[in-house]
Amino acid sequence: MLKGIPKILSPELLKVLCEMGHSDRLVIADGNFPAETMGKNAIVIRMDGHGTCEILEAILQLFPLDTYVEHPVNLMQVMPGDPVETPVWESYKEIVKKADERGADAVGEIERFAFYEQAKTAYAIIATGESALYANIMLQKGVV
Repeated sequence: MLKGIPKILSPELLKVLCEMGHSDRLVIADGNFPAETMGKNAIVIRMDGHGTCEILEAILQLFPLDTYVEHPVNLMQVMPGDPVETPVWESYKEIVKKADERGADAVGEIERFAFYEQAKTAYAIIATGESALYANIMLQKGVV
């Protein structure tokens, strides 16, 4: 056991977060995201029993967001015409606001298929049990 480390962060995930360098990306994926397909060149960490918000909140206690890009946090845009509500996005923005002085301005959106392409280049993908639709979030690591 370690002091000050959120218990939800496994030793495997802590190792990955530590290994990541500046500009590396981490995807926290909802339960519908094709993590294994997108993560063929990434480390895929299974956290099926957890939701994206609790994982994001724990990670951002340790993980610096990139200050050299406008949006170090990106969400997958809803497809035009898809009648999906995304209340989880407001939760993400509140969590980011606590971790980064830019607040919600640090959060951007990426078109769905462009998000998939960027996810293919991620250092790691966390596969969660999140049931909210369009709850995928990508973080870009900064420096300490």
